[in-house]
Amino acid sequence: MVAMTNPFESQMIDGEVDPRAQQLLKLLVEHYIAAGTPVASKALAMRPEVSVSSATVRNVMGDLEALGLVRSPHTSAGKVPTQLGLRFFVDTLLSFEPWQDERIQEIESELDPDMTPAELLAAASDLLSQFTQMTCLITTPRRNQVNLRQVEFLRLDDQRVLVILVLNDREVQNRVVHLDRPFSDNELTQAAALINREFGGKSLAVVRSSLVDSMQADKDRMDSLMQEALDMAAKAFDKTEAEEGQELLVSGERRLLDFSSDTGQVRSLFDAISKKGRVLHLLDQCLESSGVQLFIGKESGYQPLGEMSLVTSSYAVNGQLAGVLGVIGPTRMDYKDVIPVVDVTAKVLSAAMRRN
Repeated sequence: MVAMTNPFESQMIDGEVDPRAQQLLKLLVEHYIAAGTPVASKALAMRPEVSVSSATVRNVMGDLEALGLVRSPHTSAGKVPTQLGLRFFVDTLLSFEPWQDERIQEIESELDPDMTPAELLAAASDLLSQFTQMTCLITTPRRNQVNLRQVEFLRLDDQRVLVILVLNDREVQNRVVHLDRPFSDNELTQAAALINREFGGKSLAVVRSSLVDSMQADKDRMDSLMQEALDMAAKAFDKTEAEEGQELLVSGERRLLDFSSDTGQVRSLFDAISKKGRVLHLLDQCLESSGVQLFIGKESGYQPLGEMSLVTSSYAVNGQLAGVLGVIGPTRMDYKDVIPVVDVTAKVLSAAMRRN
């Protein structure tokens, strides 16, 4: 069962759409998702599961149109669902089939816990794009979810030291800091031991905060080596903070061209994804709750996504929500298939991150 959070209260209540109208709306949406074309009342009336005349179907379509659930793109061209109709379909009429074990195992085999965190995220992004044939977005973990495991200082010359940071056991980052005086190899070893003892296992956010607090403390109570060790670490982490903000990984970007004939809209989406900022903010909002979230068209409040749907789910690192993965596709995407694959991929990624 997919745990899906609706970020928007439905503008409808079930009681306003009787069972017969719900049945016809469901058939209409399923046709629209499969074919992308309007469906006429006569065509719906001919379906074997429909036991009313085409005139009755027309009346029901009129009622649904008055409620804002369907519309006529052209005169006498049949009906298509509106964005509100798609929302009602997903929230009220759609049911999900349990995923088969072999499909879950296929994702598990691709997201190997022996990969580094960066490799896992890249693999999940590519995999989700291939499964859905849509554009996949994944945010890297918030930096406060990344823990310092170990630091090493290696002397390059009299005024430069290479700082090696091991994060979350597997991710390694290197930083070069400039010093006011030369350090011996022994002093650098002792300085690294001090930092590891004080800050090892803490998140980067906590380390940065603790470094500031420690450097503002009474320095008379610190020996000179501790002061200089803190100075070296502070320089390394200042650089990390500037360079290692939350990032956005994108796979299948060119698939956006398949979803719309409006080149202006596609260009706007390309531009939005390349600039990342507003898209990152939107995805970051999805971390407010767990489970799958769906934004249909204008629900995202973001103009470039006005004719698209965004399906997201959060993933966890060390048991805490850390980032978001999702896909962008047409509003007539097959929600029955897309929502579960996003949900399962996020869960498998979280499990791989935990074992990693």
